[in-house]
Amino acid sequence: MTCYEELKARGLIAQVTNEEEISKMINEGKAVFYIGFDPTADSLHVGHFMALCLMKRLQMAGNRPIALIGGGTGYIGDPSGRTDMRNMMTPETIQHNCDCFKKQMERFIEFGEGKAMMVNNADWLLKLNYIELLRDVGACFSVNNMLRAKCYEQRMEKGLSFLEFNYMIMQSYDFYYLFQHYGCNMQFGGDDQWSNMLGGTELIRRKLGKDAHAMTITLLLNSEGKKMGKTAKGAVWLDPNKTSPYEFYQYWRNVGDGDVLRCLRMLTFLPMEEIDAMDQWEGSQLNRAKEILAFELTKLVHGEEEAEKAQQAAKALFVGGGDMSNVPTTVLSQDELADGAIGILDLMVRCGLAPSKKEARRLVEQGGVTVNEEKVTDPNTGYTAAQLSGEGLMVRKGKKVFHKVQL
Repeated sequence: MTCYEELKARGLIAQVTNEEEISKMINEGKAVFYIGFDPTADSLHVGHFMALCLMKRLQMAGNRPIALIGGGTGYIGDPSGRTDMRNMMTPETIQHNCDCFKKQMERFIEFGEGKAMMVNNADWLLKLNYIELLRDVGACFSVNNMLRAKCYEQRMEKGLSFLEFNYMIMQSYDFYYLFQHYGCNMQFGGDDQWSNMLGGTELIRRKLGKDAHAMTITLLLNSEGKKMGKTAKGAVWLDPNKTSPYEFYQYWRNVGDGDVLRCLRMLTFLPMEEIDAMDQWEGSQLNRAKEILAFELTKLVHGEEEAEKAQQAAKALFVGGGDMSNVPTTVLSQDELADGAIGILDLMVRCGLAPSKKEARRLVEQGGVTVNEEKVTDPNTGYTAAQLSGEGLMVRKGKKVFHKVQL
């Protein structure tokens, strides 16, 4: 099976502009491709995870990735899939987020001479002269076509700012610049980026002629990845300080029965034959498939040692007899107690099990909280220093989220 055929078999490819030529370039290791990452937070999340896995696969096949950090487009904000305008970030925040992204990407992609490159579009976008850009690039874009683009669709009813309207031009210019300066001949992105990506391909052809080789391919990256990245408490981050390896493991361990094989195909590097054999699995065997998925992805992001610890912690909680030392734990100081005790609502917020006391109260009142396997029904319940000492308390939210608390 060729590299391109495997991408298709794994369910990654949604649309392409020229499948014959694209597949040939990828299979021969001649693709110099980029994927963009806007620095909207100080950590990548699992919505980016599929893109990182794709870059790793293609690099292993001899192709050259360019990780484009949107230090410039981050000043505008991508309107794709948005119903409101993104918050404006300061230059300092954008740079900090870019630095964080680079450290995380290095776990997936091999950077260096002749290998993957990391570039920041702030290096060229922030230097552009507005009048020159209008004359040089603006003339290549039809406003009528832009208004029909899917990336603006959700914003037209509530109002699309002129700032965001420029995002397509900026993203298109990125491909044009990378093509000229880095030999980038292919761009990848999610299916919600299709209009922006076609704009880049068309810009190259109009500026450099029809013979310019610039290919576009979209995957089920962003739309599927964003779905994967959402949980009840927000995004699942790749930064262990935001989402612990255990929480990351549990997220994948708890995917739906109908999603587990799809995730195994798209995100792991297990052989397709091994995954296809799981098609016949059902019942308790599906739980085994989820354990394999969770372990493989945790190992990829956090390393094998952390994956082993997370797996042992899960077994300790759900099966018994495992190592409890790896269960997520919060250690309270005496100063955090009021009159020698702490209320359940404060405790849940402190442990990160609820974003606010209001949400914690809702969970308690709906019967979704237990402490040491006893359901908490009164939101005014408190726990003393004596109860928190020694082994402490085991707090459970819902059926599957555990957290140990000690003084």
